[in-house]
Amino acid sequence: MKTIVICSGGLDSVTLAHKVAAENELLGLLSFDYGQRHKKEIDFAGKCADRLGTKHQVIDISPLGAMLSGSALTDDIAVPDGHYAEETMKITVVPNRNAIMLAIAFGIASAQGADAVAAAVHGGDHFIYPDCRPAFIEAFQSMQDYAREGQSNIKLYTPFVSMAKADIVSIGQGLAVPLDMTWSCYRGGTSHCGRCGTCVERIEAFALALVADPTEYLDGEYWQTAVENSKKQRGCRNV
Repeated sequence: MKTIVICSGGLDSVTLAHKVAAENELLGLLSFDYGQRHKKEIDFAGKCADRLGTKHQVIDISPLGAMLSGSALTDDIAVPDGHYAEETMKITVVPNRNAIMLAIAFGIASAQGADAVAAAVHGGDHFIYPDCRPAFIEAFQSMQDYAREGQSNIKLYTPFVSMAKADIVSIGQGLAVPLDMTWSCYRGGTSHCGRCGTCVERIEAFALALVADPTEYLDGEYWQTAVENSKKQRGCRNV
């Protein structure tokens, strides 16, 4: 199955790129510059492409990203500390981001004769990102089936959609993915901050997977406090 992987340069998408390269025919990696403050992640996607001996295309949609205001990832809004399960993390949602990227990716896949587009959405994102949930994936595939009716049949490949991030860490280790050569932090500094939602999720995933974390964090202890706070908040909401 000839596959294009949407690769941000993060742990999930880099692991997915290695998985596709091991199991299918990897046509290339596709990254998006949507004006994200952590744009350095794209460099890690490029390094992944180099390792796998495949091409890396970067699509500049930053003018569009500038219009998707209200997100801490694209606006002059502070990225909050905490766990993804907390209400404060909703400020990191970029409106329709995955729908936009996938629509572009499917067009490119059609032009390049691909059989599939792979995306690394996973279960840990379900808390706050509607466009990472199984229902969205199914609906997008259905929409594309209608949009491309009578043309080539391109599948949306999302093997991690029901998995926890710890599962992805384990898969990455099994595939010998250099997980230190991935970027997660939403703040985009010189080192992972260890406090934003994606850093907390990353540290927690390595701990749950019982895999040594090779990442350098500015604060490698905060995650435990964030996890406990999120459990308390969820407990209160369930009462």
